[in-house]
Amino acid sequence: MKKFFLFSSLFTLLSCSDGDLQIETLDFSAVTAQNCGTLTVDTELFFKINDNETLILNLQDGVLKNEVSTEEITSAIPESSQLTYRTFSGTVTSSYFCDSPPPATPTVLEEIEAAEGIVTISTVAGATEGTFVHTIKLSNVTLLNNDDTRITDLNIEDFAVITTTIAQ
Repeated sequence: MKKFFLFSSLFTLLSCSDGDLQIETLDFSAVTAQNCGTLTVDTELFFKINDNETLILNLQDGVLKNEVSTEEITSAIPESSQLTYRTFSGTVTSSYFCDSPPPATPTVLEEIEAAEGIVTISTVAGATEGTFVHTIKLSNVTLLNNDDTRITDLNIEDFAVITTTIAQ
């Protein structure tokens, strides 16, 4: 009886699954932020492309200003600004976001909207008179997969700084 109990216990422990936990890592640290057209204070769409994946930031209207900020400006995700992570069937280029209509390929395989987060913007005077450097950072971002599991290995600090110079 002891052997049966020991064998049953061992079999039960070995047959348990760890759920095949799969943690995605999003790394856009070596990728430069882009936008469509000439950069102005009215620019709201920024994107980073890393081969077949993108990170898309839609800023709240009016948060970029041509003035030095004494305090950081914040915008909540998803209430005011939106952050989206997309994977594509092939390599994507800026024409996907900037052409009207966008190219038919590559197609979107997965799209994940950020469930929460904060966009923080600070502005300093640029090197040339009349220019300003806006630094856009993302923090406390939560991305949820289709099955509502959180992507937990997200290096936000590594890829979220978008420095832009906007002339008046």
